[in-house]
Amino acid sequence: MAYLDSQKYTPAEETEIQSWLSKASSVSPDNSSLLNEINNTLATRTTALGTKPSKADIALYESLAPLVKSWTPEQRTGEHGHPNIVRLVDFVQNSPFFGLDVKDKVAVDVEDIRYVKPIVDAKAEKERLKKEKAAAAAAAAGGNADQKTLVDRTKEAAQTVVEKAVEAKNAVVEAVAGEAAAKPQKQKKEKKEKKGREPAPPPPPQVLSPCLIDLRVGHILKAIKHPEADSLYVSTIAMGDKPGTDDTTEVDGQVCRTVCSGLNGLVPLEEMQGRKVVVVCNLKPVKMRGIKSSAMVLAASPKIKEGEVDDHKGPVELVNPPADAKAGERVYFEGWAGEPEKVLNPKKKIWETFQPGFTTTDDLEVAFDAGVVEALEGKTGLGKLVTESGGICKVKSLTGAQVR
Repeated sequence: MAYLDSQKYTPAEETEIQSWLSKASSVSPDNSSLLNEINNTLATRTTALGTKPSKADIALYESLAPLVKSWTPEQRTGEHGHPNIVRLVDFVQNSPFFGLDVKDKVAVDVEDIRYVKPIVDAKAEKERLKKEKAAAAAAAAGGNADQKTLVDRTKEAAQTVVEKAVEAKNAVVEAVAGEAAAKPQKQKKEKKEKKGREPAPPPPPQVLSPCLIDLRVGHILKAIKHPEADSLYVSTIAMGDKPGTDDTTEVDGQVCRTVCSGLNGLVPLEEMQGRKVVVVCNLKPVKMRGIKSSAMVLAASPKIKEGEVDDHKGPVELVNPPADAKAGERVYFEGWAGEPEKVLNPKKKIWETFQPGFTTTDDLEVAFDAGVVEALEGKTGLGKLVTESGGICKVKSLTGAQVR
């Protein structure tokens, strides 16, 4: 509880906490509408307040844990179940943030997911609605095709008059052209050649900077094991994209991308649920064992010493943005702010050029070491990885690590 006692809350957060305490006191097996409301609200939140722990989470746990313990697997994660309530209960009883000494914990199998909501392709859905609207309009127009109004008949008459006038004009032009052909033609003056326009100057050379890499805060809504690859997780991550953006889908009211990451066996699956991460958003999408991955999750691991081979055995720690960072918030290295590329051209090797400079400090802060990037020609110094709001991105325990 020491962690919660040190937390400070805004007046708006205090009001929300009181609202949650009221809901927690009203929880009962028969109040299905309240359970549905709580489950739906938690779909996009790690805690009752979003990401910040509070006494509201403990109150919800005390009210919900007995219910979850009695639920069948179908009631927990089935089509009409309450998976987000189950996730909150499991998070509160195991997280050190709350300091609960729970003797009889609710047993939760994070891999037992009975139902996954079908993902709706936002662009395809928009196109389908557009076609339905056009078909309805065509059907309505077809029903009145034989009923010409006075305006329609007037337009047709006017068109006939115009066509006849054009025919008469063409006849006069042809007659005049015939007379002109019979007369001797005057010699035409030679036209002076126009000077061609000078070619546009070449575009300025691209500035070499890690800012070309689009780093953002991502919120993992859910993560599962890849069905065809033992080393991969498949995560659904919100990262601030606009509706209709390529390679995105809408999940629980948020625009998300699907991301495959080689973290299975290195990071527990339960640690991938409902958490904030830092993602690389402008790498070219690639298919990984049949599933298209449209971003990359940043993680730290020990640097490989000269002569050693990377056996990918870890340890691995995810890069943590500040707890109050919002999904989609831009992340950059201090001293290297700038506009990222829309999509990194694989031929230019931008990621490969700057990634060797991604590291961690003795204070567990993620940083960019310009001195190890040959393309920067002797530039030195460390720039901390920060969010636009000023928070610093860190790792749990690895110092002097590589981050990729």
